[in-house]
Amino acid sequence: MAAGPVRRTQAQRAEATVGALVTAARELFAAEGYDATSLAAVATRAQVTKGAVYHHFDGKRQLFEAVLTREIDHLTERLVAAYRGHEDPWRAFRAACRAFLEACLAPDVQRIVLLDALTALGWQDTRRLEAPLLDMMEVAITRAVDAGSIPARPANPLAHFLFGALCETAMTVARADDRSAAHRDAVAEIERILDGVAVCAGP
Repeated sequence: MAAGPVRRTQAQRAEATVGALVTAARELFAAEGYDATSLAAVATRAQVTKGAVYHHFDGKRQLFEAVLTREIDHLTERLVAAYRGHEDPWRAFRAACRAFLEACLAPDVQRIVLLDALTALGWQDTRRLEAPLLDMMEVAITRAVDAGSIPARPANPLAHFLFGALCETAMTVARADDRSAAHRDAVAEIERILDGVAVCAGP
């Protein structure tokens, strides 16, 4: 006798609904922007009722927070992959910095992470959600110090300085008329700064 259809648990159904809502919201936030996206449009794209949206999220702001959290997770994975491609910890750090700027060339990442996050969530909550990126930078700087790749120093101040520089640089590229040229100039300048931090400047 053939087995009957497998019934999903309530928790599985809820997880699937949340996943569909976050995916639909990301698509709309990326295409239309935070301000122009309505919860009704998200519900329609996710093929659920508007009531289902409010069952899982307090409102558009919380839904955007879930989208940004997923974006940060994806960025983290990309930067870790770039970092692991180098044995020397400072070269690895530099590769991760370049990977961040490259990731921010994507229009959807630019819109969600760089252009709309501060408007939707404010500085404090945006930085809270971006904390994994900053923490990763601090760990990487500590490893570079321990390896003698850069002079000994507290990792936290340098991590904040470089994180701010990268975020502002990525924002400038996102708003530039010629983004490709702005990106090339940004990478070159970041490389010069990282050269200056290192004990021995390298390519």
